[in-house]
Amino acid sequence: MCGFAGFFTKTSFKSNSEDTLRKMGRSLIHRGPDDEGIWMDPTAGMGLAHQRLSVIDLSSEGRQPMVSASGRYVIAYNGEIYNFLELRKNLDEMGDSQWRGHSDTEVILASIEKWGLPQALKKFNGMFAFALWDREKHALTLARDRIGIKPLYYGWMGTTLLFGSELKALKAHPEFEDRVDRQSLSLLMRFNYIPAPRSIYQNIFKLQPGMFLSVKVGEKDSTPKTYWSFGETARQASQDGFDGTREEAVDQLDSLLSSAVKLQMASDVPLGAFLSGGIDSSTVVALMQKQSHQPIKTFSIGFEEKGFDEAPYAREVAKHLGTDHTEHYVSSREALSIIPRLPILYDEPFADSSQVPTYLLSHLTGQKVTVSLSGDGGDELFCGYDRYSSWKKWGEIFRRIPGPCRKLLACFIKAMPADILNSSGPSINRMFDRFGRIGNLSERFNRLGNALEVGGPEGFYLQGISHWVGPGSLVLDAVEPDIILNRISSWADFSKPEMKMMLLDSTHYLPDDILTKVDRASMGVGLEARVPMLDHRVVEFAWRIPLAMKVHEGQSKWILRQVLHKYVPRHLVDRPKMGFGLPLDMWLRGPLKEWVEDLLNESTLRQDGFLDPIPILQKWKEHASGQYNWQYFLWNILSFQSWLHNR
Repeated sequence: MCGFAGFFTKTSFKSNSEDTLRKMGRSLIHRGPDDEGIWMDPTAGMGLAHQRLSVIDLSSEGRQPMVSASGRYVIAYNGEIYNFLELRKNLDEMGDSQWRGHSDTEVILASIEKWGLPQALKKFNGMFAFALWDREKHALTLARDRIGIKPLYYGWMGTTLLFGSELKALKAHPEFEDRVDRQSLSLLMRFNYIPAPRSIYQNIFKLQPGMFLSVKVGEKDSTPKTYWSFGETARQASQDGFDGTREEAVDQLDSLLSSAVKLQMASDVPLGAFLSGGIDSSTVVALMQKQSHQPIKTFSIGFEEKGFDEAPYAREVAKHLGTDHTEHYVSSREALSIIPRLPILYDEPFADSSQVPTYLLSHLTGQKVTVSLSGDGGDELFCGYDRYSSWKKWGEIFRRIPGPCRKLLACFIKAMPADILNSSGPSINRMFDRFGRIGNLSERFNRLGNALEVGGPEGFYLQGISHWVGPGSLVLDAVEPDIILNRISSWADFSKPEMKMMLLDSTHYLPDDILTKVDRASMGVGLEARVPMLDHRVVEFAWRIPLAMKVHEGQSKWILRQVLHKYVPRHLVDRPKMGFGLPLDMWLRGPLKEWVEDLLNESTLRQDGFLDPIPILQKWKEHASGQYNWQYFLWNILSFQSWLHNR
């Protein structure tokens, strides 16, 4: 696991280009503290920088940037190719192999030379992002793994293309222009992350999962191309279906997950696993321990506040499996000390508050191991989120109302006076918990009205994943972009609404929120996090099996639970989903109050010129008084303000 950066310029190198390249690379030293390297071709305007975290082949033969055996290609790469030994064997059998060491980087280069880039990409089983320079064709290619586990940013600044693992590397280049994209900011306010391909900066983009982008001297077209599509894979897999029995499906999933876990346990450095005691992480740890002769090192954190402490569950699972378990109870002071560091860690405003416990867990884990396996991806693949089914509470009722009548009802609901609604009793309030146990009744009625206006389960889903609704009016001089997440007519045509929702989460929420959170938190402490649930073979199988094997008799992730129950008793893991949260609402009113009021100062907001202070200050007033809980709305604002004042 590493970090890389570079630039490709159509003009001549400047005298300080080497210093600039080193500066870009060293901005990522947290991703690769073990070694560094640069490679330059001044005549071609090409420069690559690399920071290395040594995991496979710790020798100097694994250093990057690496030149291919023929000398044609140069690569700077971040990630792991888990099936590199199999590919290396295939290349050996085909002859002409020239190996200098034992790294997967060499195998990437040899595969590209043998099969060409598009075909090689399809053969890689792993998580990766890389920059590849073709010295023969004077062409640069940027590529990213199928699911989007590893990050890659890029963008033109004048005649120079900048790229890197994180935005801080691009910002280290003197030609970088840090102009905030207000449209992207409006998306942050709605979704609490900025969906790819956009970033917080104008003209800077995230390369989307399963894509590569090639830039050649003299050619203007640099449109990313797809080598693997999650959407097309899901559609084809669901059409192919699964003809076996439930028992056969469970056994096949067990086999696929075991294979993925085994591949991802390959490491030349100490290895462990995150363990929350939930279904996903417990399954990964169980399959690790099944295939290990030594106790697997597992890690969990706990909080003193009730309702946020999963450590006892993790402890029981670890005890049953016989792992070498480490847990740490986090004090509120320790957790709060992380918050001012978040803008530096995440580079662009990012408002998933579970970033705090994820960082704390990564820090704990990184003290004892260099690689850790994680259970991320299980909810998106096996229908684990409540939002996949909770729309039915209202959907069944309103589906019977004709479209024109539904829109009239929506207008009526949205026109109801806020003060009357907010004075209603708690019994009415509880009816609207579908739209989040936060805020006042007028906000919930407004969301209900919006959902009815859009119509169907899709409308309820969109309202459920939104924080600020209509953020174009909150962000000054901004119009919310028309993207697939809020353009329901473009959603995949599946017969089951849950399948549409899982696909959207898998292509947006998973890479742009969940995997971003884990990557920055883990790499921020020099820890490599691997996600075996997202092996593309598991993904394809998950979309082949019917929804009835994912949700059975009202129980989500049914098939995954059956795999886990082979190794862990039901009573240790079958419980309501907790999530990985923290007592944010109480902290905002208490120990973080001074920090909040500093960032939400009216004069500061007006001087910054990005956000309308009126609705923000109203929500803060209601939250601070304890009248309502606006924690997620406020965290979106605070994440941006903190980032803005620390950039």
